Amino acid sequence: MKDFYGIELIIFDLDGTLVDSGMDITNALNYAIAPYGFKPLTVEDTIKIVGEGLTRLIEKIVKDNNTPVKDAVLDRFINYYSAHLADFTRPYPGVIKTLEMLGRYKKAVISNKRESLSKKLLDQLGLMKFFDIVLGGDSASGKKPSPAPVKKVLETLGIEPHRAVIVGDSDLDIQAGKGAGVTTVAVTYGFRDKKSLKDADFILDSMDELLTLIEIHDS
Repeated sequence: MKDFYGIELIIFDLDGTLVDSGMDITNALNYAIAPYGFKPLTVEDTIKIVGEGLTRLIEKIVKDNNTPVKDAVLDRFINYYSAHLADFTRPYPGVIKTLEMLGRYKKAVISNKRESLSKKLLDQLGLMKFFDIVLGGDSASGKKPSPAPVKKVLETLGIEPHRAVIVGDSDLDIQAGKGAGVTTVAVTYGFRDKKSLKDADFILDSMDELLTLIEIHDS
């Protein structure tokens, strides 16, 4: 098992890890699909299908090959969501305190949400100041579970893989991290069930526990 010795960089997933965005994404989806007769989604419905990027999210709902409908739903979603990113979205408990306490480490966000939306959300929540770099699903040659965005962060910041950690709430984050050779940390409070996180090097029940992990292993 990997550890935290000599860690210089901590990479975070966004939705389901740093912020609870389920309600705002659900509201935007329901607005987007309303004219087309699809059944409205609950937050529980939404968090089961998010994570692989916006285009894939819309495909999971529309399901057929009706490209004009998919394009229209996508446009409606982006227009609505861009204007309502933080109506209900808030950082999870312990996130702000943890980020404040990690001042001496480089920090990054890698989301499968588009980069512009990720940065706008972080800015609206007052979290952007904590991060050296923010990548979205459109920022690298592949999106999670591809290791491409993790490798891009490492290269941009000049950090060796063994000196980095990725923290996320899904198997996509774990696979991306392992593919790039970084230590993987999963949080159980997010959008995925604990069974899907079993391959992570460490599993946490709250963000506060990250501070304890680092203190124990990198002291």
